[in-house]
Amino acid sequence: MTEKPVEDSTPAAAPLVVLSKVNKHYGALHVLQDIDLEISQGEVVVLIGPSGSGKSTLCRTINRLETVDSGTITLSGRPLPAEGRELARLRAEVGMVFQSFNLFAHKTVLENVVLAQVKVRKVVRSHAVKTARELLERVGVGAQADKYPAQLSGGQQQRVAIARALAMKPKVMLFDEPTSALDPEMVNEVLEVMRQLAADGMTMVVVTHEMGFARSAANRVLFMADGKIVEQNTPDAFFTAPRSDRAKDFLSKILHH
Repeated sequence: MTEKPVEDSTPAAAPLVVLSKVNKHYGALHVLQDIDLEISQGEVVVLIGPSGSGKSTLCRTINRLETVDSGTITLSGRPLPAEGRELARLRAEVGMVFQSFNLFAHKTVLENVVLAQVKVRKVVRSHAVKTARELLERVGVGAQADKYPAQLSGGQQQRVAIARALAMKPKVMLFDEPTSALDPEMVNEVLEVMRQLAADGMTMVVVTHEMGFARSAANRVLFMADGKIVEQNTPDAFFTAPRSDRAKDFLSKILHH
């Protein structure tokens, strides 16, 4: 007689980020349409789709860089605060890396990573410096700590931006097309850092055109078009057998060039 499998009675961990019925308009343009999405701790979710599909907007709603017209977004079970000190605290928990590096040009690389730790997290400066140096090493630019951003390549600047976001010890990291402003030979050095973060268990939401990264690092690929999540699946399933005509069309255009 075969034994019945024992049911696992441990409750599943609550999702870290939950978007429920989220809508966003820019004037008459309905850029996010009834978005429902749950992201678990340690999950890497990659958003792909044609330009103007709502990917970046969706990413930016998770730390309220974009407000929503209706629906709810929660982080660790708490609704996103609207403004003020609570919002600053939330932004410290949600790291963000943009297309442009947004580093302070008049401050050294080290100071760029130290600043928010001291100002927002109220970390003692000596600790902030230690953390900054460790993180700059981790992303491969430790030797550049005393230089200014303009003295670094684009790839190095973007890695500093990642270190700066990590210094806040965020619960989730958002990446909005982090490699699209880089020269092709610098793209991989940034993606490699992101792959390492994913391997280390960082919860990540990544908007990218880099399909190789989506294949190798994502737990889940979300395909967006016209403000909707058209389909979502594991990278293997999505890239080998997309279900929707929109996704098939999109993949045929980008994978055969």
